[in-house]
Amino acid sequence: MWADLPPDQHLRDGGGYRHRRHGSFTFNEGHFSEAPPRAHWQPVEYNALHGGYERWFDPLPLKLVAAPAWAGLMQGLALVADALRGPQRWFGEAHMFRIDTGGPGGIGRPTPEGAHRDGVDLVAVMLIGRDNVRGGETRVFDARGPQGMRFTLAEPFSVLLLDDERVIHETTPIQPADAAQSAWRDTLVVTLRRSSFQGPEAVAA
Repeated sequence: MWADLPPDQHLRDGGGYRHRRHGSFTFNEGHFSEAPPRAHWQPVEYNALHGGYERWFDPLPLKLVAAPAWAGLMQGLALVADALRGPQRWFGEAHMFRIDTGGPGGIGRPTPEGAHRDGVDLVAVMLIGRDNVRGGETRVFDARGPQGMRFTLAEPFSVLLLDDERVIHETTPIQPADAAQSAWRDTLVVTLRRSSFQGPEAVAA
C-alpha cells in the first residue's frame, strides 16, 4: 500500500520526495471509531514551514482501515495514552508516509520542517520498511534542555513513542546507499491529542 501513496502537494520547499495519506479517528471508553475526512492542520508555532493552513490529503486505503488489525493497533495506542495520561477521549490522526530520493543520487527529507513538536500529547512513529537507505537517523531532544539521543529505526514494525509535551524530534535526510539506485523509507505516524483535533478553531468532533 505504501508503494501507491499519492504525492504530497503541500511541500513548500518545492520537493517531490514525500508521498502521503491521512485519516482521523476517536477513542473513548474503549470504543474506537473512524472520523470523517478532515484537513490536517498545525499552528506555525509547531511547524514553521507548513503550519497555519489546512492541508488536505487523500484518505487512508479502505483495505487498511477495514482490517481488524488496524482498529486493534489504534486502540492499543489509545490505551497506552490512557495509561500515561488517564482515561479520556482521544482524537487521533494517522499518516502513511513514503519518503523517496526520486531516483539515483537524490535526497529525501522525512522532516523538512526540522526539529519540532507536533502540538499533540503523544506521537507514535512506526517504521514499515526502508530500502537502500543511507541516513534517516532519528533525533529526539529534551524540549527544555540540551539532552537528547540519536538512533536509527531499522527493523520493520519497530515503534518510537514520543511525549510531545516534553521532547522535540526530527529525522535526518535519506540518500541512496547505492548511488546508482533509488531509495525509500516508509512509516506510519499516529498522533493522539486530548480535547479536540487540531484546527484553526479546535472544536471537539
